[in-house]
Amino acid sequence: MASSDLRDPGVRPVSPSDAIEFLLAEHLNHRRMCRALEDLADARDFDGLAITALVDFIRFDLTLHVIDEEEDVFPLLRRRCLPEDEVDEIIERLGREHAEDKTLSERARDVLNACLMLRRPPQAIEGGAEVLRAFAHHERRHLALENAVIIPLARRRLDTADIELLGRRFMARRRRVATTGK
Repeated sequence: MASSDLRDPGVRPVSPSDAIEFLLAEHLNHRRMCRALEDLADARDFDGLAITALVDFIRFDLTLHVIDEEEDVFPLLRRRCLPEDEVDEIIERLGREHAEDKTLSERARDVLNACLMLRRPPQAIEGGAEVLRAFAHHERRHLALENAVIIPLARRRLDTADIELLGRRFMARRRRVATTGK
């Protein structure tokens, strides 16, 4: 399984220039990552391709997504939302969850890297399967909150210029990573 396998081949890729749809497509890919982590946690056989794809996805795709939200989406929503939207509390919660995500994703990557080094499935790594399941569970809860609150607020409060700005920032970040690796 390559990193691209976490994306649905039957669906046309969404350009970062369509920022809100891009975020939703990313969330779908993150749910696929969760399913792949759970499948791997249950696997009795070593699957180096799937493990490598997940390590790459967590390291690059998930990391870029969190940066997109923390540096661009959340600050813009704070500026555009009205007091009755009560967005500050939600964004603070999501920020705390991103910090937890970082810790859980690092633990998951450690397990996956141990699997690659030992050429063993996560069940053969002490606590490995549990770490993968915990990360998947946390990520699903986080995505549900973003899809239920952040996406509707973005659709309601961001105008065309805001969405175009976000798209340019998302694309620039991905180009920079593609060319520099950072």
